[in-house]
Amino acid sequence: MDYTDQLRSRMEAAGIASFRALADAAGVSTWTLRQLRGGAIASIRLADLQSLAQVLGISLPTLVADFSATSDPASKPQIEAIQQEYQRLQQQLQQQQRVLREEFQAEVLNTLESWLLQWPTAAHAASQNPAVPAARLIPLMCPIETLLENWQVEQIAAVGAEIPFDPQQHQLMDGSAEPGDPVRVRYTGYRQKERLLYRAKVSPVNEAGA
Repeated sequence: MDYTDQLRSRMEAAGIASFRALADAAGVSTWTLRQLRGGAIASIRLADLQSLAQVLGISLPTLVADFSATSDPASKPQIEAIQQEYQRLQQQLQQQQRVLREEFQAEVLNTLESWLLQWPTAAHAASQNPAVPAARLIPLMCPIETLLENWQVEQIAAVGAEIPFDPQQHQLMDGSAEPGDPVRVRYTGYRQKERLLYRAKVSPVNEAGA
């Protein structure tokens, strides 16, 4: 099989003028390109195939499909092995991206900790007295609230809410309370999905100025 025309077509679409330019851009040898043009894609390293696919602006499965004789029984096991390894690497990359995203979110939430804990209480106080200048700042915080919503970060309870005491979710600021006793939220807490970030700070209703 001769895939030279297919390769030239892909190169032209990617704006690559010569085989040497393709080899240099992908960091592969001209021997590798000869193997590709000759239909011996199964003998090329996966890393080189990924690099070629990236430079040509196509996915690895597309590269494999374009430059392999799928009807050749001898090459089928090698082609399937390449595709399986590609899928494994894709899954690994997705896992790494998920871990990095979670680490980034945790770092940002740690930086915002004081704001997260103090702002809802300040906003609640301002909302009770619209004459306070700070009340005008409340709408400006909508983008941050939207960000927290997108990250699935939610308040345990609103400031001022009267709720049953749960020592797993709430932290007493003063007095004492048994599980289930009514308490009032003075500083909200947060959860991210099923993970507790910060417990809500509460006081017993009969000691919270109810």
